[in-house]
Amino acid sequence: MHILLVDDDVALCELLREYLEMESFQVSMVHDGKQALQIINSAQQTWDAILLDVMLPGMNGFDLLKAIRPHNSIPILMLTARGEDTDTVLGLELGADEYVAKPVSPRVLVARLRALIRRASSEQKSSSIKVGDLNLDKQARLITVSGETIELTGAEFNLLNQLIENSGEVVSREQLAKEGLGRSLQAYDRRIETHMTQIRRKLGPQADGTERIKTVRGAGYQYVVSR
Repeated sequence: MHILLVDDDVALCELLREYLEMESFQVSMVHDGKQALQIINSAQQTWDAILLDVMLPGMNGFDLLKAIRPHNSIPILMLTARGEDTDTVLGLELGADEYVAKPVSPRVLVARLRALIRRASSEQKSSSIKVGDLNLDKQARLITVSGETIELTGAEFNLLNQLIENSGEVVSREQLAKEGLGRSLQAYDRRIETHMTQIRRKLGPQADGTERIKTVRGAGYQYVVSR
């Protein structure tokens, strides 16, 4: 398995590369955000996953993630300093697949990498879900409605994916927050409602004019299966 390690800490990169290579990974390293973007966009190399640090010269990890995610579905594991919740939430909303806090045990990192790559491989085999006129491709992170591409943010895609995977069933706000936004639901937190408003606006009604996403008071949200 080939990993691209993007981190400006050269000494740490060397240590991680040594450990990862002992675990049968092949590792390429880059220490600058803009250079990493050029390499990723060059399409001259492919990787099974990217290890991406937040703090980078040239272009930080969040901006790099924002630049590559709409066009590239490669699994991305972000390295966040001190495990700050704001870094974690922002990374997941922008499309990161997993995160670990620095300092990280190499054994833990390897375990998380292997799990991420296995999950991505499994999702690739059953990437596309179609419900009515809507098609969701998890691997490409692409939404189309009647063949027209719908632009969603990372957080919106994650939330809609939860609803589509449970079409016709009610998904609780707690589950949406945990699995869609990567955090527990907080008191007076209206972020779920705000995202749902935007998703409804972007998707529009179903072909028969009925609503796509139903609010179930006191329970959560449901993607309605049109009959």
